[in-house]
Amino acid sequence: MPFTTNSLFHQLQAEREESEQLLRNILPEPIAKRMKAGENGIADHRPDATVLVSDLVGFTTLSFHIGLIQAVHFLDEIFSAFDELTKKYGLENIKTIGDAYMVAGALPLPRPDHARAIAELALDMQAKIGSLNHEYSISIHLRIGICTGPVVAGVIGRKKFAYDLWGDAVNLACRLESIADAGSIIVAAST
Repeated sequence: MPFTTNSLFHQLQAEREESEQLLRNILPEPIAKRMKAGENGIADHRPDATVLVSDLVGFTTLSFHIGLIQAVHFLDEIFSAFDELTKKYGLENIKTIGDAYMVAGALPLPRPDHARAIAELALDMQAKIGSLNHEYSISIHLRIGICTGPVVAGVIGRKKFAYDLWGDAVNLACRLESIADAGSIIVAAST
């Protein structure tokens, strides 16, 4: 069947939409729009944002018992559930590293209730892990650190770019997560 101008237009439009959806999956939509407009070197200071860092305790041991391929599928199930909760609260998933998950509130756009939204997300994440433990008869736990303070959020890289955070609030949230007991949430006084 020969291409018509109309069918070619629709095909190009569909491919463009697919490319834009991929970009929106990698970057927050306001950041993606700025990059598409030609802005480079995006680095935004936020004087007041809340950062949540979580880690799955017991996941490495579980991975050893169920195998790495099954562990990756299970981690995908967990993080997909966390992504839905993050979306529910209007927060931004910043990144995952191994079995760690980082979320921020008040980014990329400011909002006054970011600390409350992060706290509610943390409780829902703990509940989700509890339900997965029950569903699969396993025993993994989540430890969470939360901190509020100034951060810089920006895009690094040119070919394989990432939206990331820097600042004392990020560092403290990471430290709080690392000292938290399995199944607990440590919240900084600033939050």
